[in-house]
Amino acid sequence: MDAQVEQAIEIAFDPRTDQQLKSQAYEFLTRLREDPNGWQVCLSLFTRSPAPSEVVRLVCLEIVNNAVQTRQLDQQSSVYVKESLLRYIRQWYTPGSTNLDTPGIQNKLTQTMTYLFTTLYASEWGSFFDDFRALAGEPSELGVTNPAATTMYLRIIGSVHDEIADQMIPRTPEEQKRHNDLKDMIRARDVSKIAVTWQEILSRWRQLDLSITEMCLRTIAKWVNWIDINLVLDGTVQNTLLELAGQQGHFLVDSKEAKARDAAIDTFTETVGKKMPPNDKVELIKYLNLGAIVGQLVATPALSEMRNTSDYDTDLAETVAKLVNNVMYDIVKVMDTDGVDPGIHAKADELLQSFMPYLLRFLSDEYDEICSAVIPSLTDLLTMLRRNVKLKGAGPGQYVSMLQPILDAIIAKMKYDETASWGDEDDMTDEAEFQELRKRLHVLQQTVAAIDEQLYIDTLTRVVAGTFAQLGTKELSWRDLDLAMHEMYLFGELAVRNSGLYSKSVPSSVASQRLLEMMEKMVDSGLAAHPHPAIQLQYMEICVRYVQFFEHNPASVPKVLESFVTFVHHENSRIRLRAWYLFQRFVRHLRAQLGNVAQNVVQAIGDLLTIKAEIPEDKDDDDISSEDNGQSVDATFTSQLFLFEAIGTVAATVAVPVDTKVAIAKSVIDPLSSDLHSHLATARNGDARAVLQVHHIIMAFGSLAYGFSDWMPGTKTGGPPAAEVSAEFLTASEATLTALEVLKQSFEIRNAARNAFSRYLGVLGSQVLPQLPRWIDGLLSSASSNDEMAMFLRTLGQVVYGFKGEIYDILDQLLSPLLQQVFTGLSQPTAGTDDEIQLKELKQQYLNFILVILNNDLAAVLISPANQGTFDAYLSTLTRYSCDPSDPQSARLAFSALMRMAAIWGGPDIAIGSADTPAPAMPGFDSFMLTQFAPLPWTLLSAPGFNANDAQMRSVLQEAGSLQYTMLRKAGNAYREQLQNELRNLGAGEDAVQSYMASISGGDVVGFRKFFAGFVQQAKR
Repeated sequence: MDAQVEQAIEIAFDPRTDQQLKSQAYEFLTRLREDPNGWQVCLSLFTRSPAPSEVVRLVCLEIVNNAVQTRQLDQQSSVYVKESLLRYIRQWYTPGSTNLDTPGIQNKLTQTMTYLFTTLYASEWGSFFDDFRALAGEPSELGVTNPAATTMYLRIIGSVHDEIADQMIPRTPEEQKRHNDLKDMIRARDVSKIAVTWQEILSRWRQLDLSITEMCLRTIAKWVNWIDINLVLDGTVQNTLLELAGQQGHFLVDSKEAKARDAAIDTFTETVGKKMPPNDKVELIKYLNLGAIVGQLVATPALSEMRNTSDYDTDLAETVAKLVNNVMYDIVKVMDTDGVDPGIHAKADELLQSFMPYLLRFLSDEYDEICSAVIPSLTDLLTMLRRNVKLKGAGPGQYVSMLQPILDAIIAKMKYDETASWGDEDDMTDEAEFQELRKRLHVLQQTVAAIDEQLYIDTLTRVVAGTFAQLGTKELSWRDLDLAMHEMYLFGELAVRNSGLYSKSVPSSVASQRLLEMMEKMVDSGLAAHPHPAIQLQYMEICVRYVQFFEHNPASVPKVLESFVTFVHHENSRIRLRAWYLFQRFVRHLRAQLGNVAQNVVQAIGDLLTIKAEIPEDKDDDDISSEDNGQSVDATFTSQLFLFEAIGTVAATVAVPVDTKVAIAKSVIDPLSSDLHSHLATARNGDARAVLQVHHIIMAFGSLAYGFSDWMPGTKTGGPPAAEVSAEFLTASEATLTALEVLKQSFEIRNAARNAFSRYLGVLGSQVLPQLPRWIDGLLSSASSNDEMAMFLRTLGQVVYGFKGEIYDILDQLLSPLLQQVFTGLSQPTAGTDDEIQLKELKQQYLNFILVILNNDLAAVLISPANQGTFDAYLSTLTRYSCDPSDPQSARLAFSALMRMAAIWGGPDIAIGSADTPAPAMPGFDSFMLTQFAPLPWTLLSAPGFNANDAQMRSVLQEAGSLQYTMLRKAGNAYREQLQNELRNLGAGEDAVQSYMASISGGDVVGFRKFFAGFVQQAKR
């Protein structure tokens, strides 16, 4: 069997093996791994002498490891594996041995022994740590005579921590309890002996290989969090830590000296991070003399003289920054804890003052990773100060002086590095990371503003004004200017916080006044002409964000508008495409002031309105790119649509004469319409680029229409534009319909047409109604998905709501075909979660559409001669959906529709207790309600999956209650008697029946809705 397993492994991992044979070998090994006894042959192979090949040993050990980890072994087998592997280690890990395992096998062997530890330490293997310690030799021989065994011992100690004490690994409650018990046993049995070994190693660190010293420190850093800290505060350990952390000289990052030094600092970091009472924590920081240690490290050439050179030791800097962050975190935590002894508070304050310069030093470091390391503790410090301000009205006086250097450091760090090259494709990842850092720094700035608003205002004013004062000088770099403009952009969160920049035509606050002064300086300085694209982009963003400035300073608008026209033609695609969007935002806000320049604006950007569809190329994620910085053709066209909307926005202002509006609309629509028709023939034949061209033109029509009018039918104010303008859009609408009729099998065309249709409503008004049958025929074709139908029904509902009586005749003509198409969609089987979501959305939009008809005096269309044939199918959907607890939203809408039908066709209300006979608006409808509607609430209650306590189902029950309430007032005594019988048949007692009838007979429908939901909940308990 041994030979068979060995051969299978060799075959499976030999790259020259035939693929079929390799598959057979893999299959064999899988069966071996799953075999409860498969580990035995693998253990034998692993420990065999002479040893098999490396790959055979590694695979065999992995199978043994799996058996131990998954607890396939009984106690006796576990002991056998332990004895076999321990015997193997004693044979191989001997002084002077040259047959050392590779790192891969060492790691796997360590892991296996750790799993055996968790199984056997409590009962069968109490000598676990002693056995491995004995291998390393006498104290005087540690790390010298048998370094491999010393390394193995330290590996085992580190691995035990990772398995039972690493807080980053999720564990079940049972695992956590088992591991806590193991930690308690280690603390009682072995931890003092392990600490002695640490001391023995560190006392001789200068005579040992530094990799052993580093490994020893790493294990201490791991264990310190859950053992008695006095074991780590031993003089030998502390002296070694101080010596290693304070090593002078410049070391290569990967050198043993650098790794040992960093491990010593990490040990300090983990030691100070140990949880303990505030008093003990402050004393620990002082005892460790961490302030002096950090000061010594910061002063080393690696972090001082070489800071601005290529030899700067960033790894050391980040390691020390993490230590500073941990210390500051603990200091702030002590100071922010209620009830701390005043003496301890004073000591903590002293430590805070001494560590503050180090925190600022690393916060302002050129490298973002180092800066980021201290942001958490700075956040805690500022949060504490803000809390003090809220509670006491002002922060403690001794901390006020901290805010200015903190804010200065935050602002300085928001500046682009001297090595940064904005917009360089190779630096896009660095750019994204820097912008993410800016966001984190911005949060800190906001906290400073909350602590001392005036300081924040004065500082940002000084930064921006000082930078703008240097405009035109050679000393001013684009990085300084970008920083000032970025801070100016952020400043608005304070300046526009309440009522905007202005209140009754005057600045609304001190911050607003300062910002308006900045805006005036920025616009008047000609900053838009700065050659750097980052500045141009910031300029546009600021103009759009503070567009209110231009509403009160109209004289500045032409200059900025001219700059925007330049930017929309920019050679840099990133600037150009962003400018298209921002230009639309700018003119939309200021359209009332642009009437006299509307035609000039249109002419200035008319050359950008040519549509040239391009088929996107298939590229790998790593191959996006070149000069356009990854701007796809889709993104380019999406941005181009903003230009069409901007044209419509500018042209639609009241100050623009109607004939000018017509001319502008015609100048855009006619060329596009001709282009669309010229591509239809090739598009019909399946040419992908032609189809995309038609799609783009239709989308452009929609964007232009939306710019001209964002009014929607049913809105009380506003309306479509002048008839002459609407006539131009009839041309666009007709062109769109023609394309839809030819290409309605294309999803892209249907999607674009649906988008355009919703926007034509605002410019065409009721003129769209004669075209409605063609729209429905095109948009609800046999190729339409449920998702498409749902979206169109939503828009169609808006049309019905907006035009009400005007739409009756057309709705009467198209309702049955429309519903038939919807019913087809509703009956389609679902093949996954997406289909189920789309079906549910279609149901809800269909029911909403029916409710729009019922709620807008159009119910007659549902029972007209033209639509009587679909009435039964339509009613069947309502009754079916109302009793489906798996979709409570649709059930609620269905009951709402049934209630509206009862209210509309049930005739006048009958007084409660009256003997009057029903007089339904539709003959026989009272009896129809009693047979078809009345049983539905009770059917819902008995449906599988019904849960009366579900919040959504409660709203369904309330709608069902409204249906019963309405039927009682339409059908009178006949329904009263039927309802009482239904209640008794359901098991209700006479008192419950009388209480029920009293509630439904009252004059409060809201009260009965709540009663009915509560009645059902009570009955279901």
